[in-house]
Amino acid sequence: MDQKKVAAMRAGGKIMARIFDELRDYTKAGMTGKEIDAWVAKKIVDYGCGVAYYEPEVDFPGSICISVNDELIHGIPKDIPLEEGDKVSYDLVIKYNGYYVDSAFTMIVGKASAAQKHLLSFTESALYEGIDKVRPGAKLGDIGYAVQKQLEKGKLGVITNYVGHFIGNKMHLEPEVPNYGKRGHGYTLKVGDTLCIEPMSSLGKPDNIVVEGDDGWTVCLKDGSLGAHFEHTVLVTEDGYEILTQL
Repeated sequence: MDQKKVAAMRAGGKIMARIFDELRDYTKAGMTGKEIDAWVAKKIVDYGCGVAYYEPEVDFPGSICISVNDELIHGIPKDIPLEEGDKVSYDLVIKYNGYYVDSAFTMIVGKASAAQKHLLSFTESALYEGIDKVRPGAKLGDIGYAVQKQLEKGKLGVITNYVGHFIGNKMHLEPEVPNYGKRGHGYTLKVGDTLCIEPMSSLGKPDNIVVEGDDGWTVCLKDGSLGAHFEHTVLVTEDGYEILTQL
């Protein structure tokens, strides 16, 4: 196992988790995406990390993806104020000592409806069902199968055209980590691997499209339904796994 890599990603993951913990409390109705984005950018720098989305090869117009309501992923921070009952998904990558960590969560501004609670509960539990399959010798298909089955149990739309990935000295590394699959198929995990498991789902159909025009980043659900996204960076250990992006 590359101890330098693990130490950097473990430290970066704890910083990520602290930022997200504070972001949950910080998010309020009336705030704009751009205000939140500026707050996150300052937090990243204050904690001694690099804003990964600012890097030239990424060139994202913000420090964090903020996807509201029918926006599924890659939402650009906007000047539009959040409203009570809005669904907000945050997706963030930070760089610490040359290594990246990636995490995402979805929340409701104010009081959540029963449908919103259902969406968030099953999508987050699908993340942990997938993580629970991580161990040396496991296949990526085992993870994808577990994620898919949990989302289907909740009767949610399973997003298949966007997937997780490995991560380390680059933000995105091969192989991909799908949110669907067959048990016993795919890449075999080994000790020291670091991967991002990130279920994405919808309350309606899973079909989605990239917004055209000046945006070119934001992915929206075609039927206008709500989408959810949860993600952790996970280390494969000798006896199972370690979630790096949690406190």
